[in-house]
Amino acid sequence: MATAPTDPTPPSFEQALKALEDIVRRLESGDVPLDESITLYERGEELRRLCQSRLDAAQSRIERIVQGPDGTPTGTRPFDEA
Repeated sequence: MATAPTDPTPPSFEQALKALEDIVRRLESGDVPLDESITLYERGEELRRLCQSRLDAAQSRIERIVQGPDGTPTGTRPFDEA
């Protein structure tokens, strides 16, 4: 089975999420042969890891940017802390 050429530029979060949604849709349809299903699943896992990594990086950036009343950064706090 031929593999797709590797693109040196990773997709954006939005592109990766859309591709992952397309893969899930195809797998859920049940119309994909077994070998192709395995390949799609592997690609889906790569995309899931990429999306999770980007979300983790975004959360980390948000944790670093905590502003005081005058708009200057005052420190950090966890992303999910009110």
